[in-house]
Amino acid sequence: PPVPRTQRAPSRPLATRSEYPTEMASLLQQTRRGICMHNFPKYASRCFSTGETARLILPDGKEATLPLLNGTTGTDKFMDIQTLYKQTGLYTYDPGFTATGSCSSSITFIDGNKGLCAYRGYPVDQLAANSDFLETSYLLLHGELPSAKQNEDFVEEVNKHMLLKKDLMSFFEHFPTNAHPMAQMTSVVAGLSAFYPVELETKNQEQHLLAATRLIAKMPMITAMVYRNNLGLPYVIPKSEYSYAENLMYMMFANPMHSKFPSKTPEAIYNVFKKAMDVFLILHADHEQNASTSTVRIAGSSQANPYACVAAGVASLWGPSHGGANEAVIRMLAEIGTKDKVAEFVRKVKAKEDGVRLMGFGHRVYKNYDPRAKFFRGLVTDVLTAMDVKDDSLEVAMELERIALEDEYFIQRKLYPNVDFYTGIMLRAMGIPTNMFTCLFALARTTGWISQWAEMVEQSDFRISRPRQIYTGYPERTYTPITARS
Repeated sequence: PPVPRTQRAPSRPLATRSEYPTEMASLLQQTRRGICMHNFPKYASRCFSTGETARLILPDGKEATLPLLNGTTGTDKFMDIQTLYKQTGLYTYDPGFTATGSCSSSITFIDGNKGLCAYRGYPVDQLAANSDFLETSYLLLHGELPSAKQNEDFVEEVNKHMLLKKDLMSFFEHFPTNAHPMAQMTSVVAGLSAFYPVELETKNQEQHLLAATRLIAKMPMITAMVYRNNLGLPYVIPKSEYSYAENLMYMMFANPMHSKFPSKTPEAIYNVFKKAMDVFLILHADHEQNASTSTVRIAGSSQANPYACVAAGVASLWGPSHGGANEAVIRMLAEIGTKDKVAEFVRKVKAKEDGVRLMGFGHRVYKNYDPRAKFFRGLVTDVLTAMDVKDDSLEVAMELERIALEDEYFIQRKLYPNVDFYTGIMLRAMGIPTNMFTCLFALARTTGWISQWAEMVEQSDFRISRPRQIYTGYPERTYTPITARS
């Protein structure tokens, strides 16, 4: 479990990290491991040879010997195919990269069979229960939890960079009044590249940390401005005395006519909201090599500006198959309508009727209960209890959850409610409009994106991503003049 902040020894700051410690170098030498290395000590990104090889025999008699690799934990094994083409003249084909490890990383570990998700070795449910978002962000960036002094310095540094420049704020004046929040966020995050041009230096860790801190700091104000811009409300400036999650809610919901915040929400309910928002940010901070994180890494592999790389991640997250999934849950609940219609909806799902899709259940990675969803389930209960909410969609959701957890159809297929199911309900109960859900997701995931980017550009095997393809078009043909074409 995480050691209390006051009892932690200071970890090394990012700018002064050493290479692998002597004992790790010795271990690597003894075991002839260490295929992939990153500059971080102890938790460096590395993959290990299992000492085994796979032998591939082709129809023409050619053979390839390919090493088997694994990570520092878990049971997954990987076949190293970097020399496959050299040995056989063949490439691999894996649409969607569902069976391909595109990188080595020491940031997030997922064991889908056990239902485990851990940041730098710490299970996310422990962090959600004991940490806060900025402390978790420090962990993702640096690899270790901060001491009390390091945490204080990091919070101060984030607060220092939280304000947006006036010219950047003017972007919002030119968006159409009905512009989608994610379109605005993508544009403004990309616009940071113009205000903070970065000529990437792969070994300059101070530069990487500054870019990371700026992004983490500025995302709450960008998110709040997107929200208030769509409502035609004046913008609100952050306050240094508020926590990260509090500043987000303050900038989104504060009424400039009232000096007190929150002005009308009872303190007990506000405290539940504050904790719920902080946990939302923690549990969405990173999730291994998903679509948007891979997008950030691929964009970053060309040595692009880090702000532009994160903007690419925001754009990828926008899709309904990724960050928009919790919006889809709310739409599904609205289509079901009322609690008494849930049983009929479930019947249609089982019958696989056309046009009927079950959203918010199951996960491509988790074959067990998503650990984030387990934690959110209790948090949703806290939010709904505190607010004494009466809402048809929320009643539908609770009934659908009850049936799914008891029905053999769902149990056999391991269709457990996932994180999108619960977060959609929670955010709706907190009064956040559906079209802002993915913006909040992007705000939280920025920490993971920029941590993954920094890890990649500092690795010794850093190079541009260049996938291959199977071409299915015309073979070579001769150009025909337009006058000769039928």
